Amino acid sequence: MGSIPPEVQREFSNFMERTKRSSDIFKDVRDLVPAGVSSNYRALEPYPLYFSRGYGSKLVDADGNVYIDYNLAFGVLVAGHNHPRLVEMVEERVRNGIILGFEYEHIYELAAILSRRFKLDMVRFSSTGLEATLHAIRIARGYTQRRLVVKFLGNYHGSHDFFLVATKPNIYAAGHRKRPAKVPSGPGVSQGALSEVLVAQYGDLESVEMLFKEYPDEIAAVILEPVAMNMGVVIPSKEFMHGLRRLCDEYGVVLIFDEVKTCGKLYGGAEEFFGVKPDMKTLAKAIAGGFPLSVIGGKKEIMSEVGPGKIPHAGTFNSNPLSIDAGIVTLEEILTRDAMDRAIRYSEELMRAHLDIFNDAGVPVRGSVFGTSGAVMFSDRDIVTWHDFLEYQHTGRWWVYFVSMMNRGVIPTAPGPDEQWTVSVQHTEEDIQKTVDKLNEVASLVAMEVPKLKNIEAF
Repeated sequence: MGSIPPEVQREFSNFMERTKRSSDIFKDVRDLVPAGVSSNYRALEPYPLYFSRGYGSKLVDADGNVYIDYNLAFGVLVAGHNHPRLVEMVEERVRNGIILGFEYEHIYELAAILSRRFKLDMVRFSSTGLEATLHAIRIARGYTQRRLVVKFLGNYHGSHDFFLVATKPNIYAAGHRKRPAKVPSGPGVSQGALSEVLVAQYGDLESVEMLFKEYPDEIAAVILEPVAMNMGVVIPSKEFMHGLRRLCDEYGVVLIFDEVKTCGKLYGGAEEFFGVKPDMKTLAKAIAGGFPLSVIGGKKEIMSEVGPGKIPHAGTFNSNPLSIDAGIVTLEEILTRDAMDRAIRYSEELMRAHLDIFNDAGVPVRGSVFGTSGAVMFSDRDIVTWHDFLEYQHTGRWWVYFVSMMNRGVIPTAPGPDEQWTVSVQHTEEDIQKTVDKLNEVASLVAMEVPKLKNIEAF
């Protein structure tokens, strides 16, 4: 495609000039911490970014640069950074102990809130989304006495072996569109775990039905992100979701919604949007305002199989008082329907601005918004599967967009061309207007011809 335009080269040079402290920290830490990060998804080239603090809708990096933050810890902070009510709660809780070693007296209060809001009969608490999905498939296997689980190409359910399968394969490893390949996400993934996972194409009911017919009595569960957020924001058709419900009923399979992300996008989560009731849900991220809390919930006939001498579930930090109190305050006082509706309106405003501005600049673009989150794809074709993402998303243009916005004090999305933005209840109209102004500034840069590159260092 030719050389990199000098204007784009300057953006990336400016980015490195603005983030020298991150570069220095990386040089210090990389020999002690692999890749300089504690989660692979925080790794960037030529170095990760390091941050010092957050407040409201803002994030401050190690160099002191202030950003309007739409990453929000990959969707965790729909409550925003350092919410005053949570700060008040933490100060009180710390004085009274953050972990007690026994069950905390207020677990009923949070369980009742979750039951009402997300339509769950029973719940168990854990700490992370990874734990929640791991326990959910164990519960589904124990309940059905079957061994296989169906997941979807491009869906992400945490970094445990059962679901480190077909998450982000390249186009050569992804397999056939109707029968995606069962490829591990990297070395070390258990071959035993791999043998118990089947992979279907997201949004394609026929792909699922083929597996059900091949293994009619062996599939314990189907798990999916009801809105896929590992390839932008992909909202499947309601017909697909209702079809999944019908197939799972027909074959006696447990349908699990992984709502680790979507529980923070709409007030009542994905069930409220699709009108489809799963058998189980996993919730995490936004529900505790930044504190580690996850939930495994579902129908009483399934969840009541968990307990001593039955299906195992344990964890030292499960239902610790700090996370339980944070969940109560977040769901009851901060992520109210009115507050979330306002954040959703801002998210929709951002989407309209992205589409209008990039279309006017002649940039091929597609966009999708679901509640508080949205994503743009620099493509002239719709992206509804992981195959589509690999083939059609112009990753080079995405990196120009991301870095140019960062240079202007806006973190436009979570890092990565397969990610999305999140709007918090602490974002303001002023934040949105400033973001739109910066989009107008960078549109001409994004319109320039650049290679379809993966990482910053390629520039």
